[in-house]
Amino acid sequence: MPWRGPEYPGEFPTLGYQVGDLIEACCVIPDGDQVGEPYLLTDEMWHHLLWLYRIDPKSGKFVFERGSQLVRPQKWGKGPFSSAVVIVEAHPEGPVRPAGWNAAGEPVGRPWATPWIQVTAVSGDQTDNVWLALLPMIELSALRFDIPDTGRTRINLPHGGKIEPVTSSHHSRLGQRITFCVEDETHSWTAHNQGRRVADTQRRNLAGMNGRFLETTNAWNPTEESVAQQTSESQAPGVYLDDVDPGSGSINNRRDRRRMLRKVYGDSHWVDLDRIDMEIVELLTRDPGQAERFFLNRKRGEGDAAFDPEVWKARVDDRVVPDGALITIGVDGARWDDALAVVGTEVETGHQFVIGIWEQPPDADDDYEHPLDDVDGTMVETFDRFSVWRVYCDPQRIETLIDRWQGRWGEKTVLEWWTNRPKQMAYAVRRYSEAITAGDLSNDGDVQMAQHVGHARRQMLNVVDDHKRRMWTVQKDRPMSPRKIDAVPAGVLSWEARGDAIAAGATVKKQQYRAFKR
Repeated sequence: MPWRGPEYPGEFPTLGYQVGDLIEACCVIPDGDQVGEPYLLTDEMWHHLLWLYRIDPKSGKFVFERGSQLVRPQKWGKGPFSSAVVIVEAHPEGPVRPAGWNAAGEPVGRPWATPWIQVTAVSGDQTDNVWLALLPMIELSALRFDIPDTGRTRINLPHGGKIEPVTSSHHSRLGQRITFCVEDETHSWTAHNQGRRVADTQRRNLAGMNGRFLETTNAWNPTEESVAQQTSESQAPGVYLDDVDPGSGSINNRRDRRRMLRKVYGDSHWVDLDRIDMEIVELLTRDPGQAERFFLNRKRGEGDAAFDPEVWKARVDDRVVPDGALITIGVDGARWDDALAVVGTEVETGHQFVIGIWEQPPDADDDYEHPLDDVDGTMVETFDRFSVWRVYCDPQRIETLIDRWQGRWGEKTVLEWWTNRPKQMAYAVRRYSEAITAGDLSNDGDVQMAQHVGHARRQMLNVVDDHKRRMWTVQKDRPMSPRKIDAVPAGVLSWEARGDAIAAGATVKKQQYRAFKR
């Protein structure tokens, strides 16, 4: 018979109660002073289980058919919790698959016949987070009689099932018939360490078996475009997102820190917040972004990130720059390899918008070159639509375009602006950064430019300003990195030109008069 409906507000059918009961009946604490004692779930853990195993009363299927993401700070207890879920998914009586309803209208669960479970990370050390909790949970409890064959590289289950650790070096394993997986520390799964490829492969394998994943992660660095960030931001159906926002407050204020720590650690009673606070204070001297990510559950960049992607995102404005508006343009990039970016800024409002960004396609031939005629045509359309005061171009590697533009619009309108002059560029970058922080600059929300902003790293210079502060410009995260940043210097140059336009008292009428004289 179908579900009879809620007995109280907010109730929904779920196998989570049965899963949680089995966890508390058979799992033990894997380490520490209370090793071997019964493993009891916190309220937050119960909450996650109820939603992960929630059932749609109409279809009888899981609401979150693909799985879940659990985002919590360091030492919240994600490893032991994941291990406990793995045990129930592997248990011969684990109620982890919907199997209809009983006479009372309650959901009934059934186990996998031959569960194949993977504990996945990008390195062996990371799989230990779960694996070294999973082994003692089995070996120190009555489960050792049902699952006697355990080891460092696999756990053989009765009736042919197994649990195994998997790292990114196994990314070629296609077509495996896995039923459940834990994807651990996905904040560190990126394209560069094959993490994103592993996630794609593993989730395709799960789809073929109607299996699911439990993704656990700390807060991610928004500049790295990790699997954790992709899962959270994709809004793809079938995934339960369980995150906690620490709320407003400054990490530099002790009272704010304590309030935020209490919120993000919730009912993890084993965590000593005083000890965590000491670690935060030490990190504040060298890498506050790390402290915010790992302890306050905030998504922050590394200490050497040039800009805060969250602040850039907060400056998005859907303003449409009207035709005929006075604008300035910045251009940076190359004809191949690097991107080629053209960015405009409305002089009156400080609103910045992307005119064009060209990047080399991943399947491009060795002789690929950006379509310079398309770039030129885009610039012609921009001049026709707006009143362009100045175009500041870094001439390195795009000389042919600059020659073409200066021949068309004149050397007083299209100017060379060398970004490899450290002190000049450092002051320009500082003005750009300050405008973003203060909210004087807004942006159009272009996805490519947001990525470039997130990719940019500080390049510290042996140059100081008038107040003896060390100055910096922007660079890639490493030489030959595929992470492009060219839209950032283009934005800097466009902003510099806007400042010069204001200083010169430029107006649309003056610019139209200059154009008429040409």
